[in-house]
Amino acid sequence: MDFALSDEQQMIFDMAYDFGQAEIAPHARQWEEDGTIPKALWPEIAALGFGGLYVSEAYGGSGLSRLDATLVFEALAMACPAVGSFLSIHNMCGGMIDKFGSEESKQKWLPKMCSMETVFSYALTEPGSGSDASALRTKAARTESGYSLSGTKAFISGGGYSDAYLVMARTGADGPKGISSMVVEAGAKGLSFGALEQKMGWKAQPTAQVQFDECEVPADNLIGEEGKGFKYAMAGLDGGRLNISASALGGAQNALNIALGYMGERQAFGKTLDQFQALQFRVADMEIELQAARTFLRQAAWKLDTGAPDASKFCAMAKRFVTDTAFEVANGSLQMLGGYGYLADYGIEKIVRDLRVHQILEGTNEIMRLITARALLQERDRG
Repeated sequence: MDFALSDEQQMIFDMAYDFGQAEIAPHARQWEEDGTIPKALWPEIAALGFGGLYVSEAYGGSGLSRLDATLVFEALAMACPAVGSFLSIHNMCGGMIDKFGSEESKQKWLPKMCSMETVFSYALTEPGSGSDASALRTKAARTESGYSLSGTKAFISGGGYSDAYLVMARTGADGPKGISSMVVEAGAKGLSFGALEQKMGWKAQPTAQVQFDECEVPADNLIGEEGKGFKYAMAGLDGGRLNISASALGGAQNALNIALGYMGERQAFGKTLDQFQALQFRVADMEIELQAARTFLRQAAWKLDTGAPDASKFCAMAKRFVTDTAFEVANGSLQMLGGYGYLADYGIEKIVRDLRVHQILEGTNEIMRLITARALLQERDRG
């Protein structure tokens, strides 16, 4: 059992970290105020191989492992969790098409995804179905040329911004077996978007409803087989949960680093804050929690990479633990700065706002507990 990163993995982390500090961190606050991420950023990220992290090299991807990908997202989130998380959604779509798409689908979509000439969003959640995702109502009716798509998706990162949307829609009966996955390109007839959502965090990501009004979708935009879209979506979410956790971890690590720097400079009662044992204990606890979270996350990623039978359970457990821990560490780091932590100039209040949603998306942390409990009971009953 080797807990050390390989030389190649350390290089991947360092490359992502250096890029984030040079090209994202200096602009993160402005992008938040603008409410968008410049599209010119994505080809630069793609040039590093981050546009198709676990897409096969044959289609222009990097062919990396899920563990490798967590290093990228942790490093990028140390510059801005909102930017890193948006990239993770794009990569989740690429991973699903690479794993489940036909050869024709892979040839059609993956090369431009990997170059990020085409930026993808993931569209599963609806106004009336969040945690109960299999109850989705967006319907794809068969036509002579493909499908006619009608319905609404909610809370879509990149709504109105992305170039294509990987949509889960109902092609059959109620329940998970009636759901299929298909790509809808920006500009498709019948595709429109709601107003931009006003959010607590992730403000750099444009977020909106995605609306389909008899939207025309060609038959060859179907990904995989009809009726298997929910299975594909759930498989994609295992990796998505790892990435969102890694992004939370990177944000929290940055918050702790800011707090540690501040403690060495700020004086109170005749000495710097880092000389007070009570505060030393608080940062020690935060470091312990982050290290535990990092180890748990990488173990879950290893299980997903190796196809372990309990990989989904571990992805759920890690997502719950890491994102809860990361938010608490970020919030505790803000407290270490007192009133200054509440000011935008110091950067921590943005991290706290950004990390709150990591406990909600890719499956709420309550659903992560449900997945874990069900797995435990199944293991018990199997003996």
